[in-house]
Order: sequence, then C-alpha cells, then structure tokens
Amino acid sequence: MDIAKRTLTTTEESVLKNDLADVGVWVTGAIDGKVNNCKKRMTAEWIPKLMADDSVDSIPADEDELIAMIVARDDYKNRVDRDKE
Repeated sequence: MDIAKRTLTTTEESVLKNDLADVGVWVTGAIDGKVNNCKKRMTAEWIPKLMADDSVDSIPADEDELIAMIVARDDYKNRVDRDKE
C-alpha cells in the first residue's frame, strides 16, 4: 500500500521543525510504532480465538504468516467492516 503524499504548509513545517530534527524520520517512526501497536492488539485478540478453534491444526510462529492466516479467515473483519455493524 502506498500512503498518499501529504504536503505540509510552511507553518506546519516550521512548527514540526521547532521540535524535530528530521520530520521524515519522525513520520517513519510514528508509522512503525502504530503498526507495532496494532499488530500486538491484533495478535492478542486472535491467538486465543485460533487456539479455541478446533479446525485450526497449527498457528504460525512467523508474524507475517500469522497475520495472513488471520485476515484469510471468514470470521475476520477489518475496522471498516466492524464499524458497519
């Protein structure tokens, strides 16, 4: 997924540069942190569900494989789908 480019106004850039040495590094770190926190919540929610599901023979140790397994399930719903309910 490509994230849409956001152009900062001169004022926004000035405000960020007042506190941040490198805005780009900060943005990358913020995204990485959010992904990590979301992954922790997702696996904390789904590992018990997978363990309780008799149809699941094994749970991948690899995080990418685990996430792929979760999102491939019929009972998985992303945030947009959950909000529709």
